Amino acid sequence: MSSVDKVALDYFDASINRISAWVVGFRNFQKALLNALLTPNETLKQLQDEGRMTELMVKQEEIKTLPFGDVWAEYCEECGAPKDGTWFGEIEKYEETVLTKRV
Repeated sequence: MSSVDKVALDYFDASINRISAWVVGFRNFQKALLNALLTPNETLKQLQDEGRMTELMVKQEEIKTLPFGDVWAEYCEECGAPKDGTWFGEIEKYEETVLTKRV
């Protein structure tokens, strides 16, 4: 086993890293679903079906700058979930209070 493999295994072997990876993955899954729900797919499909490709391109570019982050932050607040940039402290607390007491 190379030293690179050992470092990689050590990284993913730490409980906090596994929990953080799970949280990141789950939150990104939720963000992807929210983004899909916010995308005006019917409008984009209509433009494509009508052959209005230039307008379709313009709409697709405009979608990239919509305030997705604001909608995500509001969703987190309504659900009582920590916003981006604030949840890692909860993971560290969990590790300290729960994981370190496991054998």
